[in-house]
Amino acid sequence: MTKQFKVAAVQAAPCFLDLDAGIDKAVRLIEEAASAGARLVAFSETWLPGYPNYIWLGPVAWQMQFAGRYFENSIVAGSDHEKRLADSCRKNNIQLSMGCSERDGGSLYIAQWHFDETGTVVNRRRKLKPTHVERTVYGEGDGSDLAVVETSLGRIGQLACWEHLQPLSKYAMYAQNEQIHCAAWPNLHLYKGTAYALGHEVNNAASMIYAVEGGCFVLAPCSLVTRDIQDELCQGDPEKEALCPLGGGYTRIYAPDGQEIGTQIAQDEEGLVFADIDLGMIAFAKTAADPAGHYAKRDATRLLLNRKRQRPVVAFDDAPGWEDASELVTARQSPMEEAAE
Repeated sequence: MTKQFKVAAVQAAPCFLDLDAGIDKAVRLIEEAASAGARLVAFSETWLPGYPNYIWLGPVAWQMQFAGRYFENSIVAGSDHEKRLADSCRKNNIQLSMGCSERDGGSLYIAQWHFDETGTVVNRRRKLKPTHVERTVYGEGDGSDLAVVETSLGRIGQLACWEHLQPLSKYAMYAQNEQIHCAAWPNLHLYKGTAYALGHEVNNAASMIYAVEGGCFVLAPCSLVTRDIQDELCQGDPEKEALCPLGGGYTRIYAPDGQEIGTQIAQDEEGLVFADIDLGMIAFAKTAADPAGHYAKRDATRLLLNRKRQRPVVAFDDAPGWEDASELVTARQSPMEEAAE
């Protein structure tokens, strides 16, 4: 297994509500990361087709002006848009963690798709619980979305935004011996000055603590709000502009001991944050503390995890054990027959 290699986290504005343009820009950024020697590149939460900041800016009736366009520009698994991302990974010999709004039937999900360097999607996960008003747009994931994947670079996992404040979900990931974690965040200027918990101080701290607790490397990409995006969302309303200010990119990469590593760019600047990582550092970090291993206290606390994928409809003939159940019903006597005996 490769021990030392370069990774990249993207800090860039999405092509808001324009999936075709977003795929074009994603391909350019993937190529830029690969040309600089990166073996893995990670994008922010719902970078395709952009995080729906409008859900935080006004009532539901006002938001409906964006809803149809957001739905139509959300990506579909197996589509030509996905194939272009896969082709870019294969041509550039790079792995990709893409944050996207995934459209499945009539529903949307906050998703992260992991492509390996052959262009194969090795993990397709959904945020388990959309946060606060996100639940007006997106559906939920389930325990099958808490997965760490073995790759040529190591064991890689993904979570989105405030999933990093869910202790049990984090613990489920740590227990899978995660080595590299892709933490997808939106822009971190929403409600700047009025909601401290939404800001970069708290959320970068969550990424840093994840690195320390999990004893893993964490890539934490953020997106940006540009003037064009602000104008489209806020429509000249100064109150909305104050709630959704420009910038908000605080992209970071953290080592297993919690230190910030790699290059730095300004919070209002587009670019890539690069870091050279060495998986050998993980052993030293976990020698001190491995919360899901030797540092666990199994007789006191344990996690119960349901990894089974949940479906809203299960066909009768797909239900496990239905054949046995039907035979049992056929053979079973009625209460009156039993009483007669």
